[in-house]
Amino acid sequence: MMRFVLRRLAYALLTIWGVSFVAFVIIQLPPGDFLTTSIERMGDDGAVGEAQIAVLREQYGLDQPIWVQYFKWISGIVLHGDFGQSFVYHRPVAELIGQRLPLTIALSIATIVFTWAMAVPIGIYSAVRQYSLGDYAVTILGFLGLAIPSFLVALVLLYVSYNFFGQDVGGLFSERYIDAPWSFGKVVDLLKHMWIPVAITGLAGTASLIRVMRANLLDELRKPYVAAARARGNSETRLIVKYPVRVAIAPLLSTLGAVLPAVVSSGEVVAIVLSLQTTGPLLLSSLQTQDMYLAGSLIFAVSVLTVVGTLISDLMLGWADPRIRHRYS
Repeated sequence: MMRFVLRRLAYALLTIWGVSFVAFVIIQLPPGDFLTTSIERMGDDGAVGEAQIAVLREQYGLDQPIWVQYFKWISGIVLHGDFGQSFVYHRPVAELIGQRLPLTIALSIATIVFTWAMAVPIGIYSAVRQYSLGDYAVTILGFLGLAIPSFLVALVLLYVSYNFFGQDVGGLFSERYIDAPWSFGKVVDLLKHMWIPVAITGLAGTASLIRVMRANLLDELRKPYVAAARARGNSETRLIVKYPVRVAIAPLLSTLGAVLPAVVSSGEVVAIVLSLQTTGPLLLSSLQTQDMYLAGSLIFAVSVLTVVGTLISDLMLGWADPRIRHRYS
């Protein structure tokens, strides 16, 4: 198992390095840069002299080749934990991300826990009670969850809560806690507001995992080893949980690598609609202004979540199925 873990860690580090370069290059693809965008916003280009433009380019390092800019950025991250300076906010990128990334990760983890806690039991029930009234009800709700966009649910919730109950469900904190230092009261206030974006973002994921769990478990329940275990007198609950469920849940573990970044990326639109203090709105504004260090760092962070999710998925699969760790170690 240790050899399997070390090999997966090596793959993860190489992937993160490759992703960091791709993320930085993507930010450079649009024509122009932050400085030209800023000059255009000033109105007349002649209002800014050529000498001043050259000084600003040198100050921000925009006069250097892209590979020099990338090396300067990635070496600062690796050696000093320095993600660069935001052009727009004139603050360290690490400080801006540090304010929002923990909330994003907490929201993502809560959404994944909610999704699995709902999807796995419902999927088991739907498979065991195939073609029952409950199975049909779950199927209909699952298709509705897949068909309705999360941001539309958020908009409807905002409209209903404000017009019928006089409450604003936007944000992750009450107004008095937004800029307040962390305390027990602020944590409680966060938990009171967190369930709304968690439920909205996890809606589509729950519906999808229910269908996957149901299909996988139905395949396992028809196999001979289940009939043999039942013939030996095992109770129905023990038989289902110990054998078919353990096998049927393995494909769900393999999708964990895509679930974590998917929750973050799909939650960006919901975050904008609900005015959440997460990385989604910050990433959108940084891309619009070509704030390359901030945008590149945020894309890099989401990409790292993908790699981390895949690593966790591989380790969980290796733990659940010994054949995998022996084959790929």
